[in-house]
Amino acid sequence: MRMPRGSGRIVLVALLAALALALADVGLFDVGRLGRGVRNLGEFLRALFPPDPSTLPTLAEAMLETIEIAFVGTALGSLLAVPLALLASPILFGPAVTGPVKLLLAAIRTVPSLFWAIVFVVVVGLGPAAGALAIALYSLGYLGKLLYETFDGVDPEVVEAVWSVGASRAQLARYAILPEAANGILAQLLFMFEYNVRASSILGFVGAGGIGFYLIGYLELLRYDLLLTGLLLTLAVVILIDRVSALVRRTFLFPVSPPAPGE
Repeated sequence: MRMPRGSGRIVLVALLAALALALADVGLFDVGRLGRGVRNLGEFLRALFPPDPSTLPTLAEAMLETIEIAFVGTALGSLLAVPLALLASPILFGPAVTGPVKLLLAAIRTVPSLFWAIVFVVVVGLGPAAGALAIALYSLGYLGKLLYETFDGVDPEVVEAVWSVGASRAQLARYAILPEAANGILAQLLFMFEYNVRASSILGFVGAGGIGFYLIGYLELLRYDLLLTGLLLTLAVVILIDRVSALVRRTFLFPVSPPAPGE
C-alpha cells in the first residue's frame, strides 16, 4: 500500500512541530536559562583543570574493585542468561515457555542497575558484593535478550538437519545452536563486560563499591580537579578493555569465509 503523495511531508512537519513543542516544554527555548547554563559550564570547566593526581593510588585501587565488580557480575549474569535465552528461543520451545521467560527478562532489564544496587545494598549491606549482584541481575536481563536473538539467527538448515536425525532439545542446543552462535555469544559477553565496567563506576553513588564512591564524594566537596582525575582513569581503563576485547575477538572468533563461486 503506497502512502498518498505529500503524506511524508505532512508527517515530517508534524514531527518537527512535536519536537518544537517538546523543546519549549522542557525549557530549551528559555534564553535566560541557557545563558546562565553556558556561564555555569565555563566555571565548571575551569574548576576541572588541571586534574589533581594526588589521589591516583586510591583511585587506582577503587578502579580495580570496579573491574572486579564488573567481571563477577558479568560472569554470574551470563551463567544465568544462557539457559534462560535457550528457554526463550522459539527454535527450541513454544510460546507457552518462551513467552513467560521473555517477560521475565524484560521485567529485569526494565530496572536500572543503580536501583538494583540500592536493593542489594539493603539485602547484603554496603560494599562490592551489592554491586556485583546488581550488575549480575542487570546483565541477566540484557544478555538474555541479546542471546536469544542471537540463537534465533542460527542457520535454519543446520537446525533442520539436527532435528531430522531425532535429536532432543538438549542435543539441538548442544550440537547446533550453541556452536553456531558461539561467535555471537563471545561478542555479546565481551561487550557486556566493557559496558558493565562503565556501569559499575557509578554504583558507588549508592554505596555499592568501586570508584563511584570517590567520584560522588569529589562532587559533593566541589573538588572537580579530583573528579577529572577519576574520570580520566575510568576512560583509560575503558579504552584498554576495548583494545583487549578486540584482541580476544581476533584470537578466538571463528573466521567466516564467503562461499566459493558456484557453491
